[in-house]
Amino acid sequence: MRWSEAGLGGPPVVLLADCGSPAQTWAPVLPELAAHSRVVAYDRAGLGASDPERSAGPTLETPVGDLAALVEHLDAGPAVLVGHGWGGLLAQLLAWQQPELVAGLVLVDPSHEEFQPPAVRTADAVLLSLGLIREALAPGAPGVTGAAHGAGGVGSGTAAGTVAVKVARRHQWRAALDENRLAALAVPELRSRRSAGRLPDVPVTVLSASDGLPRALRERWTILQSRIAEGAVRGSHIVVRGAGHAVHTDQPEAVVAAVLEVVEHARQARNA
Repeated sequence: MRWSEAGLGGPPVVLLADCGSPAQTWAPVLPELAAHSRVVAYDRAGLGASDPERSAGPTLETPVGDLAALVEHLDAGPAVLVGHGWGGLLAQLLAWQQPELVAGLVLVDPSHEEFQPPAVRTADAVLLSLGLIREALAPGAPGVTGAAHGAGGVGSGTAAGTVAVKVARRHQWRAALDENRLAALAVPELRSRRSAGRLPDVPVTVLSASDGLPRALRERWTILQSRIAEGAVRGSHIVVRGAGHAVHTDQPEAVVAAVLEVVEHARQARNA
């Protein structure tokens, strides 16, 4: 796996990008976070500059196992996981499965398995495919350097906020599409894991967008996100006004503030 690392101090902050997106999508917040703590933003298998996965198809075990391996490799104790969209779901999966690796959670407009409107899911897949084509064919496209936003910066909560990554190789294209497909196929398993899982007693902050979807859909998604916070022992839910799905791009200061607060609580708990 390829990752970018900056800053000093603990607990380490690990940034998980949205579905099909590279670590560079965290550029709006990484410098400020690195001024206060050690921060790692990584590319999942096949995305960005990371090598493709060798297994015969996407499963939940691959991204969750890779995340666990990364946290353990940092050798700095449990980490504060900051997940956007699909990355927020992966962060919860690790917290349910290996709570000893998690010092806190900040979930940025996280995906939810119960928010799968067919029309939005179809639009999400189409936007992802068209975005990948556009980026791949763009004159002078330098390869893996960033992301493009879909209409309104929103979608199903998987590839939603950053629906396209620059692709230089076929495996990057395939990995982005595979993640989007996995987000739909894994719904029954995600339901089962959520039902059986329990978030550890760590600070959990859930940030919801306010814009980018029809009102009824946005309200439904926000309610599901609020329930994540309600199910945590130390959970809080914040609706970030003026932000689409890519909250860290539209309102980066809100994400920085939420992460630093969770980091501080995690530090106090570690030093107690």
